[in-house]
Amino acid sequence: MSKLLICGAHRLEGRVPIYGAKNSALPILASTILCSGECVIHNCPILSDVDVSLKILEYLGAKIQKQNHDIIINAKNIDRYDIPEFLMRQMRSSIIFLGAIISRMKKAKVSFPGGCELGPRPIDLHLKALKQMGVTIEEHHGCIECHVEKKLKSQEISLSFPSVGATENIILSSVFVQGKTKIINAAREPEITDLINFLNKCGAKIFTTKEGSVVVEGVSKLTGTEHRIIPDRIAATTYMAAAAVTRGDILLEGICSRHLSAIFPVFEEMGVKTCVVKKQLRLWIENRPKCVKFVRTMPYPGFPTDAQAVIMALSAFCKGTSVFVENIFESRYKHVDELVRLGANVKVEGKTAIVRGRRSLQGTTVKSYDLRGAAAMVVAGLGAQGETCISNLNHLDRGYEDIEKNLKTIGALIKRVGKKN
Repeated sequence: MSKLLICGAHRLEGRVPIYGAKNSALPILASTILCSGECVIHNCPILSDVDVSLKILEYLGAKIQKQNHDIIINAKNIDRYDIPEFLMRQMRSSIIFLGAIISRMKKAKVSFPGGCELGPRPIDLHLKALKQMGVTIEEHHGCIECHVEKKLKSQEISLSFPSVGATENIILSSVFVQGKTKIINAAREPEITDLINFLNKCGAKIFTTKEGSVVVEGVSKLTGTEHRIIPDRIAATTYMAAAAVTRGDILLEGICSRHLSAIFPVFEEMGVKTCVVKKQLRLWIENRPKCVKFVRTMPYPGFPTDAQAVIMALSAFCKGTSVFVENIFESRYKHVDELVRLGANVKVEGKTAIVRGRRSLQGTTVKSYDLRGAAAMVVAGLGAQGETCISNLNHLDRGYEDIEKNLKTIGALIKRVGKKN
């Protein structure tokens, strides 16, 4: 088991590349199941979750070639419809394969996914939508078995919550369905748009209405294509927080500023300066950051739940009191106890966390319990006095490529001890 050792309170300065978004890459990789030709995916991040996705594709029968951040996938000869439990349990997002497999094979057998324990996620929304489209679903002993008796039907599906995963699964399930499938209250995240753009390049007919619904007009087949994954807005936010907590000056390369529209106001309120030129973002701050009065996580275009933990870690060093309200996941405050171990003043009651900033925290041994909580520990460790030791790095490696290498190049005193899992 590897650990990160961080000697904090050192100013960060320099350039950091932002690679492709994990939350975009995973559904796009799953969607290649539907393509009859070769797909070339550029700017794909090198992450353990991506590795699991590729193992699933290979198990199903796809041919994979990897060339650094480029992945070539040929799914022409896929002949399986099941995913082994040991692969499903390694990644929560593995449920996204369900819609693609059903669409291609007209049946699927998967176990419930693993990954971060963030409380109940609305997988029931995925299954309810599939049932509406004519999929027969049986659940027993932690396994989901699906089959289509006749053919999938186009439907108007209204989601009670704009679930990203459910929206993706419905899109993938309906690409070949005759007629028009309409998703009302669909998720609107940039990663959804990236998936739609990829599928349309392959020959799909998908568009978004003015009111935000997604409409899929069925086609008979999809071909291969070439596509570049969008930049990771959550990784960008993490490096922004790391620079702010150390009163640094960094340049992020390869960002999409439009995707950070809910993030910029938070940093502006903290007194952090930003300047965007094309695909580059410069961020700097000279004085101790000020608190952000109120952060409420919401579906896009609201403040992303995935950024809540790293912004809370930054808030622990800010002047004043910040209030966080988590509206997406029930168990997304697991990082709080670890921040408290570092000396942070955080009180949680239900969905609300109150952070009273302190001038400094003290490094100690902490543990990560989920992906974004792990990133929060890195941000806190960079700002804390003394040495912080972070364990359970398997979570961090699921969503951040070479984070210690990137931080080291901009002045962080950070090193990994032990081998990656």
